Amino acid sequence: MDFWTYPEGCTFHKLSDIQDKKVTVMGLGLNGGGEACVRFFLLHGAFVTVTDMKTEEQLKPTMERLSSDKNLDLSRLKYVLGEHRIEDFENADCVIKNPGVKIQGNKYLACAKHIESDISIFLHFTKAPIIAITGSKGKSSTVSAIYYGLSQAGFKTFLGGNITVSPLTFLDQTSEKTPVVLELSSWQLSDLRGRKVLKPKISLITKIVPDHQNWYGNMEDYVEDKRLIYKDQTEDCYSIFDNEGDEIGTGPKDGGTWGDFFATESNAKVLRYGSAPLKNGNYGVWQTFDENGKFEGKALLPGMSEPVSVLEELSVPGSHMRINVLNAALVMLLMGVKPEDCKSILAKWPGIDHRLQFFHSYTNKIGGTIRFYNDSCATVPEAAVAASQSFGKSVYLMTGGTDKGLELSPMIESFTGKVSGHIQVKKLYLLDGTATQKILPALKEAKVEFKGPFISLEKMLAAVKADFDMDESKDNVAVFSPGATSFGMFANEFDRGNKFMKGIKKIFC
Repeated sequence: MDFWTYPEGCTFHKLSDIQDKKVTVMGLGLNGGGEACVRFFLLHGAFVTVTDMKTEEQLKPTMERLSSDKNLDLSRLKYVLGEHRIEDFENADCVIKNPGVKIQGNKYLACAKHIESDISIFLHFTKAPIIAITGSKGKSSTVSAIYYGLSQAGFKTFLGGNITVSPLTFLDQTSEKTPVVLELSSWQLSDLRGRKVLKPKISLITKIVPDHQNWYGNMEDYVEDKRLIYKDQTEDCYSIFDNEGDEIGTGPKDGGTWGDFFATESNAKVLRYGSAPLKNGNYGVWQTFDENGKFEGKALLPGMSEPVSVLEELSVPGSHMRINVLNAALVMLLMGVKPEDCKSILAKWPGIDHRLQFFHSYTNKIGGTIRFYNDSCATVPEAAVAASQSFGKSVYLMTGGTDKGLELSPMIESFTGKVSGHIQVKKLYLLDGTATQKILPALKEAKVEFKGPFISLEKMLAAVKADFDMDESKDNVAVFSPGATSFGMFANEFDRGNKFMKGIKKIFC
């Protein structure tokens, strides 16, 4: 892949430079990023053109929020919907690019004088210490736990980025004393290449597995964007990397692990995380278990003579969640929070929406009980597998969806009983889609019982209801963890999760 490099710095040197400039926002969307850009530039006196391939009807909720905001000068706002026009890019002083749009080969972006993103604008103007997180699995849970932990520890802190909150919404509230936690996707990082505006106080890369392979085509190009998170860090910063092995066939071509590879490149102080005590003089965090299986998270930082306990109790399930929250404890330690405070605060972290989110329980007429979890943001196969193993018992698993070019073998091997130690699902329900169609032959060959594929969420939930009405066992778990995207059936994974929860509450009332 040819990687696009942007000019160093920012189109606007001062906020006052925005006054009366022509700004084109490419992609209004429904999740807040485009909307935040429109608000920001209108409030700073720009003339804003919004261009989106979606129609007015599709964008109605966002447009209504903007039109009802009396603080905005709507006479400076123009919509071009259902199409893009070359002149809206040629005549703009600056184009705000949606991270989900490739710049390479895009005839509209090729006409732009200057291109920015909401992240690049924010990073140029903020003075806040940045805690930046990327990776493949656990990004959103990790940033949420960090934000919760720092807030509860007394910091005035902010959370934004890929977690659907644009940092432009809180730029004017930040200072040298307000840490900002940013979840950054590979696409958002790619939009920062060459600008030299990202120098996090702390960077963290969660577990790397194949993702967005329909965009990148290979792991090396995907990881190339991830590496940007620590590229401009210096020795007064911290980088946190995985200390475990990678999934078979997903590590660097030249051998070793991605965590080790990152560690050799970063100029910052390197810390590691893992499931076993760290070796070779490494510092960081790891998991321990006593003879009764009780979990405890340990940390060792430079200057400490002995490891300290930073985590014990958790209110969210899953071994992968322990890693995410343990990394949050590590960030809190680096920010000066005492170990005992990390432990007590993070024990109360409730988790986040659409990621193993407990939301409903039900008792049927014969006394069977079940708890429902929404894991709609599990959009890679490994995440769905992790969800199926998070409860220490066999679960009702609803999974499947649209393929995005990922290797589906983790789901196939787990569901067909080929992974040692994995608990087989109690009931398996498949939502239709191209990814589902690819795993069906293996399930049939292994004679794995399943229901579906269902062409609608409603039909799938009706099947779950029919099965559970005959189940008299106590404390069942049902989890919706697609391991795939939502294209075709839903607007996005958040819409998918919301409709799932609404459907469950309606049927299991």
